[in-house]
Amino acid sequence: MATSHLPANTDSLAQASEAKTPAESISILYRLLDDPSSSSEAIRIKEQAITNLSDLLRQENRAQELTNLLTQLRPFFSLIPKAKTAKIVRGIVDSLAKIPGTSDLQIALCREIVTWTRAEKRTFLRQRIEAKLAALLLENKEYTEALALLSELIKEVRRLDDKLLLVEIDLLESKLHFSLRNLPKAKAALTAARTAANAIYVPPAQQGTIDLQSGILHAEEKDYKTAYSYFYEAFEAFNALEDPQAIFSLKYMLLCKIMVSQADDVAGIISSPKVGLQYQGPELDAMKAVADAHSKRSLKLFETALRNYREQLEGDPIVHRHLSSLYDTLLEQNLCRLIEPFSRVEIAHIAELIELPADHVEKKLSQMILDKKFAGTLDQGAGCLVIFDDPKTDAIYTATLETIENMGKVVDSLFARSAKIMA
Repeated sequence: MATSHLPANTDSLAQASEAKTPAESISILYRLLDDPSSSSEAIRIKEQAITNLSDLLRQENRAQELTNLLTQLRPFFSLIPKAKTAKIVRGIVDSLAKIPGTSDLQIALCREIVTWTRAEKRTFLRQRIEAKLAALLLENKEYTEALALLSELIKEVRRLDDKLLLVEIDLLESKLHFSLRNLPKAKAALTAARTAANAIYVPPAQQGTIDLQSGILHAEEKDYKTAYSYFYEAFEAFNALEDPQAIFSLKYMLLCKIMVSQADDVAGIISSPKVGLQYQGPELDAMKAVADAHSKRSLKLFETALRNYREQLEGDPIVHRHLSSLYDTLLEQNLCRLIEPFSRVEIAHIAELIELPADHVEKKLSQMILDKKFAGTLDQGAGCLVIFDDPKTDAIYTATLETIENMGKVVDSLFARSAKIMA
């Protein structure tokens, strides 16, 4: 960065925009910000320069310089209104978020800003940065700290009755409890977010996020039809905004179709005009492969899909959880169908019929025996599965219990009559 400053005027801005390289443009903008002038025109030019500089630093992936920029601008923030300060700070934080691999740096920056805003008593900005910090902690799976931060923030924001921020915080709380597998609290937080959202105008992106979270929670309760409708609403909202989350809403829509055994509809949805070529890619290819495997009831195709699209299927915790359940169900159904004709059969033979590794089949069979899905035992010495006949319940025990119960009623009746006679 050059030592001599440039005057904060439109000529300097033009000079920065006409620079041959981004590095040269960044240097000019830094020199412009060093101008000590505090006139209204100079302040306006500096605000524009800060926006341009943060965009350039983001494009050049100079994350550390972005974080340093906020510290350098603190004297300037004392010259402008608090609302403009908040806009600039949040803009720089958002620019940093667009640089990949900066999660830890973002958390450190947010903590630094929170400390500064507390000292400066900038409550409005602090609350929004704390909400951003909670979201980052959630992404980093630092659940304890995120929960403590959100709990305090919710109390504070409810007192101030800032509905829009309250919707954002309640949504974060719902996601956090869902990650902790606390479904009742996740639903309660989502209901609170919906209640707050009904009282104000909610931006379409925020409404889409609410619908997406609603779909995820309904899917967790195995209510896939309702979940599908919420995912569809979320997809409509994100698709209109060209938001990257649209592809995930669409992916979860297809997941719901597969889970309710309507896998044949998946190809139709993918080839529909609204989806068309816009969202074609590995995410949809993965769901199409799973749908094809489900339609054919083929565990081999299912395994192939999981192996070929590991990032899209196992990397997404929501899809992974539901597909694991679906895979287990399919595997159990296929195994029960295969072992039904036998009283004793080699495990290797079952593995060959189902086209899966023998050790995998043996593990699943032992689990099914323990879960009492069928009566049998594993003879590991001989490598065989022995299937027992279904034990028939002896009816005499049930009949005896019914007789004793009826005798008890008779005795009670006689006792009541004798009591009346004696009276």
